[in-house]
Amino acid sequence: MSAARPSLAAGERTAAAMLDLPVTAFRRLVSMGALPQACRIGEFERWRIDDLRAILDGTAALPNEDFEI
Repeated sequence: MSAARPSLAAGERTAAAMLDLPVTAFRRLVSMGALPQACRIGEFERWRIDDLRAILDGTAALPNEDFEI
């Protein structure tokens, strides 16, 4: 028996629910740049699960942050 594969991406309602946010708050945080933008898959917008986890873990680098490699 194989293990279930984790989701790679989520729609807006699912992504908001994963963060325990109302959809309106999720949209606002995305528009403010506090949460990542969606990626487009055909006509669909999806948020990468790994990107959402990185925000929660504090491991996501913001585009306007100075950082060294």
